[in-house]
Amino acid sequence: MAVDRITVDKITWDRVGRVTEPGRYMYTFGWLTITAGDLDIWKQYPQAAFTLLANASELDQTIAGEFHLGAFDVAPDAPSPLTTH
Repeated sequence: MAVDRITVDKITWDRVGRVTEPGRYMYTFGWLTITAGDLDIWKQYPQAAFTLLANASELDQTIAGEFHLGAFDVAPDAPSPLTTH
């Protein structure tokens, strides 16, 4: 059975320069909107990695689009708690 791998772009607080205010920021991949809630998570879990999501209206664009943060992992470098047998 073949398993397709999906690459999900993740972004950390360090990668966005540890911004301290909600807002719309320009980065190498386009514009990123960071909310107060996103910042609250990063303040509580500084190593958290968010999924980078393109805004629905930008899905068809290949040049610098608009992005926002999605689901997050509070310990992206931790070993998986799941084991295989």
